[in-house]
Amino acid sequence: MEKIPAWQTATLCGIIAWIIMSSILDFTKKIRYFFQPFVTRHVISGIPFILQIQKFQHKLLDALFSGLSCVVSVPFYTAFLPLLFWSGHGRLARQMTLLMAFCDYIGNCIKDVVSAPRPSCPPVRRLTATKDEEENAQEYGLPSSHTLNTVCLSGYLLCYVLSYNVSTDGPGALVGIATACLIVGLIALGRIYLGMHSVIDVIVGFVLGLGILAFWLNVHEHVDSFVTSGQSVTTFWAALSFLLCFAYPTPEFPTPSYDYHTAFNGVAFGIIAGVQQTYHQFHHEDVARIFTPELTTPAFIGRMFVGIPTILLVKYCSKALAKWTLPVALTTMGLPIRSTSYVPTLNTSPTDKKSDTKKQPSGFLHRFFFSANDDCFDVDTGIRFFQYAGLAWSVVDLVPSLFSRLNL
Repeated sequence: MEKIPAWQTATLCGIIAWIIMSSILDFTKKIRYFFQPFVTRHVISGIPFILQIQKFQHKLLDALFSGLSCVVSVPFYTAFLPLLFWSGHGRLARQMTLLMAFCDYIGNCIKDVVSAPRPSCPPVRRLTATKDEEENAQEYGLPSSHTLNTVCLSGYLLCYVLSYNVSTDGPGALVGIATACLIVGLIALGRIYLGMHSVIDVIVGFVLGLGILAFWLNVHEHVDSFVTSGQSVTTFWAALSFLLCFAYPTPEFPTPSYDYHTAFNGVAFGIIAGVQQTYHQFHHEDVARIFTPELTTPAFIGRMFVGIPTILLVKYCSKALAKWTLPVALTTMGLPIRSTSYVPTLNTSPTDKKSDTKKQPSGFLHRFFFSANDDCFDVDTGIRFFQYAGLAWSVVDLVPSLFSRLNL
C-alpha cells in the first residue's frame, strides 16, 4: 500500500479542524453580519450609475454583451477545455481546469458567505438571454464571477503563451496584454450594462481575480508536478473533494452556487484521476500538438467528431449509473435519502415543501449529507459529482484511448 505523505494528512486534518470550528463558532453568520450591510449599501448607491450606463441601451450592445457573457461562462469552459486537452496542450488544459475549479470555489464561497444582493430589478433592467444567465441571476452578486474568471483565465493564458513562445516579445507581448485588458474591460462593463452586477461586485471580482492569478502563477508548477508524478494523488484528491463539500458555507437563502461548485469539483477530480492513469501515454510534454505535421487540422476535426459525442454519452451514462447505484448503496447502509430533482421517486410531496430551502443543506456538517427540511441524504449532490467526474475522466482517459485506436 502506497504511503500517504505527511503534508497530505496535515492538509486534510486542517480542513477537518476548520469545518468543526466553523460549525461550532458559526463563522459564516459572523462574517456576513460584518460585510453584508456594507456591500448592500454600495449596491444600492450604485444603482444610479447602472441606470446611466443603461441609457445607452441598443440591440447591438445587448447582443454584444450577452454574447460575451456566454463566451466566458462555465458551459463555455466546459466545452473549451476538452478541445484544449485534445489539441496537445495538456499542461495548459490541466492548469486552466484546476484554476477554473479554484476560482469557482473561492468566488462562490464568498458569494454565499456575504449573501449580498444584486442590483434591484426594477429599476435596473436585467437582461438574461440564456438559461445559464437566468440561473446566474439567482446567485448572490459579490463578487462578479465572470470578471473574476476572465481575469484569471485570460491572464494565465497570456502568461502561458508568452512563456511558451519565446519569440513573442516587444510588440507581440503588448498586443497580447492589450487584448486581455480589452476582454476583461468589456466583460466588466457588460455585467453592469446587463444589470447583473453593481460596480462593487465588478471591482471585487477584478481585485480578487488578480490576487488568485498572482497566487496561481507562484504555485502552478508545483501543482502540476504533484498531479502528474506525486504520491497518492487520486486518494488525496478524492478526500479533498469530499471535505470541500462539507467546508462550503451556507448562504442566507438558497442559490445555485453550490451546484456549480459540486460540478466543477467533480470535473477537477475526474481530470486528476484520469491524468494520473494516462500521463505517460497521452499527456506528457512530447505529445503531438495541433498545427504540426503530427496533428493536422483534419485530424483535430476528426478528434472533435469522435470526442464530443463520447464525453456527452459518458456524462449521460455516469448520471444514470449514479442515479441507480447511489440510492441503492445508501439505502443498504441504512441512511434515509431524498432527491430534489434527479430521482422523482425520492422527491418530497408538495405538502412537504414548506419553503424554497429544499435544495439547500442547513449547515457546514449537513452540506453534503443532509437537506434543510429533514435528516435525509440528498443524493443529488453525489449524483452531480459523479456525473461530472465521469465526463472529465473520459476527456483525458477514454477519449484519448479512442484517438490512439483510430490513429487520430
